[in-house]
Amino acid sequence: MYLIVWEYHVKVHCTVDFEKIYGENGDWVELFQKESGYTGTELLHDEQDPQRYLTIDHWISQAAYGQFHLQRQDEYAALDAKCQELTEREFLLGKWHTRGHKTR
Repeated sequence: MYLIVWEYHVKVHCTVDFEKIYGENGDWVELFQKESGYTGTELLHDEQDPQRYLTIDHWISQAAYGQFHLQRQDEYAALDAKCQELTEREFLLGKWHTRGHKTR
C-alpha cells in the first residue's frame, strides 16, 4: 500500500467547505476514483486544534499513484487551485509505503 499524507490548516470560515471537498464523497475522492489504483481517503480532524486536518490517500502502489498523477495532472492542478482559498497553509507530510506486520 502507498499512502500520501497531507496536513492542512483551514481558514476558520472554510471548515464546512473543506470537509465537503476533502471528505469521503468530496471532489478529491471523485477525482482519485477515476483511477483503479486508488483505494480510499481518510480525513482526520485534530481535536485540540479545530483548524488542523490530515488527509491520508491510499493507493495500491507508488506506480498506481504515479500513473494517476501523470494522466490527471491538469485536473489535479485545477482542483488544487480551487482549494487554495480554503486553507492558510498546507504541507505534504510524506509519501509512505506500508510494511507487513505480524499480529500476536
